[in-house]
Amino acid sequence: MSFQQPLSPTGDAQAFGGGAEFRAEIPPLADDPDDLLIERAGCGDVEAFGKLVDRHSGRLYRVALRLLCDAQEAEDAVQDCFTRLWQNAPLWEPRGGGLLTWLQRVTVNLCLDRLRRFRVVADGELPEIEDETPGPERQFAIRRLERLIEEALGALPHRHRAALVLCYLEGLPNLIAAEMLGLNLKAMESLLFRARRSLREQLERMDVAAEDLELLA
Repeated sequence: MSFQQPLSPTGDAQAFGGGAEFRAEIPPLADDPDDLLIERAGCGDVEAFGKLVDRHSGRLYRVALRLLCDAQEAEDAVQDCFTRLWQNAPLWEPRGGGLLTWLQRVTVNLCLDRLRRFRVVADGELPEIEDETPGPERQFAIRRLERLIEEALGALPHRHRAALVLCYLEGLPNLIAAEMLGLNLKAMESLLFRARRSLREQLERMDVAAEDLELLA
């Protein structure tokens, strides 16, 4: 999938500012750090902004899909996130967590807002994680367990799901995840404890053994 730069109300991407003459004066963008790209985007450089979209949209989409369990809703949430980035680019100031942390926090909050408004029902399977273990029976068992875990995650309270996705599936430190959810570290650890218990109970109702949760590590 590919994300387009958010369009202006007229549908014209050039409305972001800049243009061919402006961009011709800017050096190549291939290896530029996020802070430099966002600085350029804040000056109206659409090419720099597009580089940020290309660089980060995949990870943001994965987080949104796991939270919303709906591909179109996840894509819309990521599009909204980058729209906010474009709007805030002129005021951007480098900060401790960096641009990616800011993007992840905005994406998570947008997803939680959507989940509060309505209950999302997944109408298809999420992409399967490739299993390199030989043997069709083993592969089938793991794929079935992955689907059950995704289904169990989808049935959890929204903040429980967000905590597990951020800390276990995305591998973020508890402190960073806490910042994204507006919690202190102690509250985040308490939320994770409750989330793991909720997931375990949900899986037990689905006849999945507790030790199978190791697949989330």
